[in-house]
Amino acid sequence: MKSLHIVTISLALIICISACNRKPAEKKDEKTIVIKGLYSYGPEMRSFADCEEGREYWVADSAKTLELAYSRMNFEKPYVPVYIEVECHLVKSDTAKVSADYDSTMIVTKLLKITREIPDGPCNQ
Repeated sequence: MKSLHIVTISLALIICISACNRKPAEKKDEKTIVIKGLYSYGPEMRSFADCEEGREYWVADSAKTLELAYSRMNFEKPYVPVYIEVECHLVKSDTAKVSADYDSTMIVTKLLKITREIPDGPCNQ
C-alpha cells in the first residue's frame, strides 16, 4: 500500500514537472503576412511605411537580416528610405512612445526584397 502511494505521488510529480516545462503556444492572432513599403533605419528609429494603407509601423527585425542588408547599402546618412518586401506579423506596440507614434509593431521574420529604387506607385509620390 505504501509503495502504491509513492508511485502515485511520483507520477503526479512527473506530470506536473512536464506540464511546467512546456513552451507556450504561439498566439493565433500573429498571422504571417507579406507587406511592401518603405523602411527607414537609424540609431533611434526603425520605421516602416505601408504606402498602400498609409500606416506606419515600428520595426523589430527578429531575423536581423533586414538591418544587416540596410547597413550594407552604405548610406552616408541614416534614415534614408528603401523599398522592402518582407514576411512579418503585426503586434500591439508595448511601449508608450512607440504606441503613440506608430500604428503597431511589425516583427520581420523574413526579408524578401530590399532596394534603393522605389518602384512607381503609391510609395513613389
